[in-house]
Amino acid sequence: MLGSLLLLWISFCLLFFLIKTRRPKNFPPGPRPFPIFGNLLQLNLENPISDLNKLSERYGKVFSFFFGGRPAVIISGLQPMKEALVTKSVDFAGRPNGLLLTHLTQGKGVIMADYGASWREHRRFALMTMKNFGLGKQSMEERILGEISHVSSILERNHGKCIDPQTLFHNAACDIICVILFGHRYDYEDSFFQAMVTMMAENSKIANGPWGMIYDTLPLLRSLPLPFQKAINDYNTVKLHTLGIVEQHKKTRVPGEPRDIIDCYLDEIEKRNQNGSLFDEDQMASFLLDLLFAGTDTTSNTLRTSFLYLMTHPEVQERCQKEIDEVLGEKLEASFEDRHRMPYTQAMIHEAQRVANTLPLSVFHCTIKDTELMGYKIPKGTLIIPNLSSVLNEESQWKFPHDFNPSNFLNDEGEFVKPEAFIPFSVGPRMCLGEGLARMELFLILVTLLRRFHFFWPEDGGVPDYTPVFGVTQAPKPYRLGVRLRGRQGCDGTVGTKQRVN
Repeated sequence: MLGSLLLLWISFCLLFFLIKTRRPKNFPPGPRPFPIFGNLLQLNLENPISDLNKLSERYGKVFSFFFGGRPAVIISGLQPMKEALVTKSVDFAGRPNGLLLTHLTQGKGVIMADYGASWREHRRFALMTMKNFGLGKQSMEERILGEISHVSSILERNHGKCIDPQTLFHNAACDIICVILFGHRYDYEDSFFQAMVTMMAENSKIANGPWGMIYDTLPLLRSLPLPFQKAINDYNTVKLHTLGIVEQHKKTRVPGEPRDIIDCYLDEIEKRNQNGSLFDEDQMASFLLDLLFAGTDTTSNTLRTSFLYLMTHPEVQERCQKEIDEVLGEKLEASFEDRHRMPYTQAMIHEAQRVANTLPLSVFHCTIKDTELMGYKIPKGTLIIPNLSSVLNEESQWKFPHDFNPSNFLNDEGEFVKPEAFIPFSVGPRMCLGEGLARMELFLILVTLLRRFHFFWPEDGGVPDYTPVFGVTQAPKPYRLGVRLRGRQGCDGTVGTKQRVN
């Protein structure tokens, strides 16, 4: 009797799953889902990009995919991406519930906040305050150049050696955003700062990695002591520390004279000073952590990718250095405006962003109403995954889609051009709001360091592995960075660099 009831229950669950995963009429096609797991077993969870591209080749640029019983639509290629995120941007501007990232932020702040009044107000506030604190102006340049001096000091002390650059560039990127948010930078050796930087790097891997996908797909496992619990605990630890900084600011701030974004936010709370305000301290904590995370991982991982390719493509590095020397001449420091006279260096930086593919699946979207895409019907509440990687490597859009080659951003006259398919930070109203800061950081850091140092692949470094480590923000695999002051010998014992390794 018990066996019959159990069999009946299993049959009922399977029938319920089959009904739940039945594709609506004119819904994008896709692979047949399995019970419980949906299509999750059809992906390499360590890095699903290749599998998603293969599915796109089979089912089309717009296809469906089930995470457990939850339907999702994967968008590949430039034209479908533009239709969804630009032409019909409002329809696709929502953020999904029930994901690890949503639970971490509680849907507050700006990145994972759903489309609505709070998101609009916080995004407008973020753009305004970043601008007021000098984004695109000399004051922001000074902050970035000041941080570069700390990086240069470390590289000088390691002249002739080979170092692990991961922590170095994470430290620098994090400190730049900390100055903007908190009004001060941390010493690189500060124990909490190091724990915070490490946590951000690890959580990036977890959130879109295997354990993040399991969390999103199998809710019954969420209470178990699995690695995603570490992501939640670490996030809350940094959040508590941030709230402590806010409390200190309350005691020392002068209303109307903000020193940083915390003071700006506290001024905004007082200015609105009404029940039901969209600005409060709980929102502020998520907002600050959004900017902290977004301003650290993307920039540091792009820098690490840049130096990986510069070391293994010495002809590119040397051409950049020649252009930098000619343009800067006797100038003591680079300026962001100098980029207009450095077409090849600009092309190299953009090409590094393209191959870094730092946000391969962007941040997941959600439809806020019934809509259509490329002739398919997409119901309200459907999970939308923009495969930015497919656009950054789309063969019809790039001269060298699968190689590192700055010529992707140069015309026949050697002038810098930016193809429409260059969307490393997504497109539309929900594109990354830190893109302007990231562009300034990448240019000033790379130009300043290339002017002073030469970077080379270690003799004992083996064959370079360009395969990235997948996550919310994708990162290169660990490697060692050979560094020397320009014109002097390094630990490989030669003045020149190794031949390019393919």
